[in-house]
Amino acid sequence: MLSAAQVSSYNGDGYLHVKGLFDREEVELLNFMARNDPSLKKNALARDNGQGGETRLALWSSAGDDFFGMITRGDRLVTSVEQLVGEQVYHWHSKMIMKEPKVGGAWNWHQDYGYWYNDKCLFPKLISVFIAIDKSTRENGCLQVLRGSHNLGRIDHVRIGQQTGAEPERVDAACQQLETVYAEMEPGDALYFHCNTLHRSDANLSDKPRWGLICCYNAGTNSPYGQTWQSTFKPIEKVPNNALKEARDRFMSESDQFLRDGIEDLESDLADGKVK
Repeated sequence: MLSAAQVSSYNGDGYLHVKGLFDREEVELLNFMARNDPSLKKNALARDNGQGGETRLALWSSAGDDFFGMITRGDRLVTSVEQLVGEQVYHWHSKMIMKEPKVGGAWNWHQDYGYWYNDKCLFPKLISVFIAIDKSTRENGCLQVLRGSHNLGRIDHVRIGQQTGAEPERVDAACQQLETVYAEMEPGDALYFHCNTLHRSDANLSDKPRWGLICCYNAGTNSPYGQTWQSTFKPIEKVPNNALKEARDRFMSESDQFLRDGIEDLESDLADGKVK
């Protein structure tokens, strides 16, 4: 449960940094699973920043009984999100951001609702939670948020190079009046941010990776009003906070099988001449 002071801080700033939401053992498991799940790498999309860098990301909308689904459904995450949104929420989607050393690209200023508005959500009752897997610093391209920018309302989004970002002139004006905060985080920290909060990140010019899991939620009363690829309201079956540790052996076993399957697929591709 978040404190009243934390909820007030979120409402005022448009974001909230919670330190140590996941403990060391959970972070080690999260790091291992993220880097050894072949489906993440196989389904990852590359996003070019138009400046010679790119960031890979994998996105999914289901929240089942697998490792990442149990994180998304975890009581500590869902309950805290519902405190901030003010009502029951459901899983919108999640994504793994893989910003690698030297090549991880920058992201322009944008609002998540700048995209999700077009997914037929009437109200900006959505929230994202960035969970740091690696240490997140200025050097490796940590998230930056514009304090209080959620009060600007939705800003028009336009093409900027090979990305879609918030309209630059309005962003420049906002940056002159609002504080830019560098969200430097330790592994296991979480940053909650409102869907209208302007945020961006620099390229990763360091020799350290910056991976992070982003879990996004929508208010139960805010399902898309028309046809869209996004999910509609489905109650979340919360799992207790100790579920990750209790299922550790199962997750590790599944990960070993993932690796074996990946090796078999690679050997098959080599035999078929698909990979040289």
